[in-house]
Amino acid sequence: MRVSIAVGLAAVLLAGAANAQPADPKLAARIDKVLAKTPLIDGHNDVPWAARQRFGHHPEKLDLSKDTTALSAPGEPGLMTDIPRLRAGRVGGQFWSVYIPASYNGPIAVQTTLEQIDIVKGLAVRYPDVFEMAYTADDVVRIHKAGKIASLVGIEGGHQVNESLPVLRQMYDAGARYMTLTHSLNTRWADSATANPQHGGLTAFGKQVVAEMNRMGMLVDLSHVSADTMRDALEVSQAPIIFSHSGASGVAEHARNVPDDVLAMVKKNRGVVMVNFAVNYVSRERAVWASDRSAEQARYNAPPFGGLYIGQPEKAKAALAEWEKAHPKPRVTLAMVADHVDHIAKVCGRDCVGLGSDFDGIPETPEGLEGVDKYPALLAEMARRGWSDAELAGLAGGNVLRALKEAEAVAKKLQATTPPSNATLAELDGGGR
Repeated sequence: MRVSIAVGLAAVLLAGAANAQPADPKLAARIDKVLAKTPLIDGHNDVPWAARQRFGHHPEKLDLSKDTTALSAPGEPGLMTDIPRLRAGRVGGQFWSVYIPASYNGPIAVQTTLEQIDIVKGLAVRYPDVFEMAYTADDVVRIHKAGKIASLVGIEGGHQVNESLPVLRQMYDAGARYMTLTHSLNTRWADSATANPQHGGLTAFGKQVVAEMNRMGMLVDLSHVSADTMRDALEVSQAPIIFSHSGASGVAEHARNVPDDVLAMVKKNRGVVMVNFAVNYVSRERAVWASDRSAEQARYNAPPFGGLYIGQPEKAKAALAEWEKAHPKPRVTLAMVADHVDHIAKVCGRDCVGLGSDFDGIPETPEGLEGVDKYPALLAEMARRGWSDAELAGLAGGNVLRALKEAEAVAKKLQATTPPSNATLAELDGGGR
């Protein structure tokens, strides 16, 4: 059995290592040995929302037992995740994002989040030989040893708990083991990376959210938050934090990536930055190109009042095609993702980096990382760059497992001395409900 897995890994490495050397059977066997002992844990996969987009209130219609590459939705690519490719990629644990749009607020946000958690739990029900729900670091290790994929839940935005610490606790009880403090918009207690700042980081209530997450053992996720929110959370958190899907600003400047001074704080915190595969975050050149293309598209056709070819969609389409011909899309490759891994490790240490693909939450991937079967190719690239087996194991999943275990230990201590908080945003920040 082990020999056949190694042969399969060699094929994955050969197909996936864009801008890297050809596959080496010895390297494939080495990666296989690492992943047999350590679960490969991805920090962020958006299949639950992809299922909702395609099948509405019947996510059970998504058949992950088959190839899903052709299963597209309007304006979306085929899926990047299915069971055959998860097995080929040697995935041992997955944080499934229970994302809902940042525009959802109030009770509907809470309801929709619970429905998304139900989708994750439904995977374990429909495919019990493949997935099992995990709630602790020990669960992940046990499930991996049993040959299954540990399913964990991550909430992608503080808007999903409706400014309520009791709701936050109930989300933990429902299975959530991290919460991203914001998504694309600010909450009333924390600034997002992709909105104009309102608070200068975390408000007093926001700091209480972090404290309550520490008390429960829920990982504080700082992907999507502003740099000031990152700094505030790292100052107040008593447990290791994570970035479930972010890159390094030192490689590609972007609001969604992590600045070097924050990486230094992560090192002291013993946290983990799980590297994102979104092409605009991986490559600054690609982000600039995408911005220029959007501006050009608006110049040709910007309803209802603007655009050179407003009301003439075929002319607008042809003009944009001419622009794209004159401005080729910059390539983004697996090797460029490896550059982010290396930079984070250089600043923060090789024990503070992991993998957070954002598969099925991004419209395009780097060459060589087209789906969940390609993780071994990235590990092989890191091995070629001099990473030891122990360091590869940490990158694959050992580092985030350590952070989760330490967060659990902090929670045990805090629960012995600190009661649950019922503080409200109105009490701590003024105004509100």
